[in-house]
Order: sequence, then structure tokens, then C-alpha cells
Amino acid sequence: MKNIIVMILIAYTLNAQEIYATFHVEADKSAKLAFVTGGIVEDVKVEIGDRVKKGELLASLKNDDIKAMKEVSETTLKFATKDFKRQLKIKKLIDEARFDNVAYKYENAKNQLAYQEALLEKTYLRAPFDGVIYFKDIVAGDAVTGMNPKTVLKLQSPSKRKLIISYDQKHRNSVKVGDKFKYKIDGDAKTHTGTIYKIYPSANAKSRKIEAEVKAKDIMPNLFGDGYIEVK
Repeated sequence: MKNIIVMILIAYTLNAQEIYATFHVEADKSAKLAFVTGGIVEDVKVEIGDRVKKGELLASLKNDDIKAMKEVSETTLKFATKDFKRQLKIKKLIDEARFDNVAYKYENAKNQLAYQEALLEKTYLRAPFDGVIYFKDIVAGDAVTGMNPKTVLKLQSPSKRKLIISYDQKHRNSVKVGDKFKYKIDGDAKTHTGTIYKIYPSANAKSRKIEAEVKAKDIMPNLFGDGYIEVK
């Protein structure tokens, strides 16, 4: 029995292959944030290194004019709703065209309020996911334009990372999803192990390399390293 196990281990070793690969580290999620409407920056609530939650307000534009228009729309909808409800009760007793006109004003008032709410929301910059601010190019008083949006903040996932690994194209048929990747980060003697979960369907035309991704955690983005893919 022992001999059989040894033979199996020997066969496994002979069939195993290590493929050299380099990598760089990227955040699992990364976003460039910009205002999609024009205006003057009123408030910036974050600094580089701040952790934020999804939906949290990061910065805002001056919007008193839009708020005023929103209030006008709310008032218009309030009275349009009252009129519509009154006419609805006597719908059978009034001219159809008259009722349609009241219904139109009611629906239009709802649409106008929704439009003003959408305009108002564009003056707020919110976090699209939980993350850490790692770039800031905005202060109160800055002018922004919606015609040519400029990135004012950059956000990345707080701890989840991915290794973008590159290996020679001659191994394109050898490496598979699920293969282990043992690697070291430049300047660090510790060996880490990850699993390939994605292989890009096209080779990199410039480097003539195949690229794949390995999940990682708590590594600084943009670091580099190398290692070996274990294939069978």
C-alpha cells in the first residue's frame, strides 16, 4: 500500500509544472468620481485616507436655486393632486376633455417634481460602494462643469484586492482556472498562496503575455511581485 502511495506521489510530481509569472496589485473595486452637472463646490466632506460607506455624501455643489424650484414643483403638485381628486369624484358628470386636462396637469406636476429632484441629486457626490478615498482634487469654491467632467475623487475597496498576473503565451493551454499561484511581493520574503479565478480571453498584444486574476486581501495597490503557477 505504501509503495502505491509513493508511486502516486511520484507520478503527481512528474506531471506537475511550475510556470513563472509576474503580477501587480489592483483594488478589487475602484471608481473615479466626478460631478455630471456644472456649478460651484460648496462643501467637501472627505480627505485622502477616509473610509466611507455606500451612499455617504462626499461633496456637494451650491444648489439653492434648484432647491427653490423643487419647492415650487412640490407646491404645484400639491394643488394639482387636490384638483385631480375632486374631478375624479365627478368624472362621470363633467366633460371628458376637461377631466383629461386636469389629469394631464396632475401627471405633468409629478414629472416636473421628479425632474427637479433628479437635478438636485446631481449636485451631490455620493460613494457608490464602501471604500477608501485615495485621491482628491477638489476644494470648496472650485468650479466644475458637466460638459467635460473632471475626476475629483477616487475610491477603492478597503481591503479586497486582485493580482493581475502575466505569464508567457506558450503556456496558454496549460494554465486553468483553479490552479494555485504561489507568490512573493517585492521586498517581502513571505510566500503567499492564491487561486486563479479568471483568465483573460485575449492575450496582451504589447507584452505578448496571457493575463489572469487571483484574489487577495490587505495588500497595497500598485505593488509588484512574482511567483509560480502550479499546473498539472
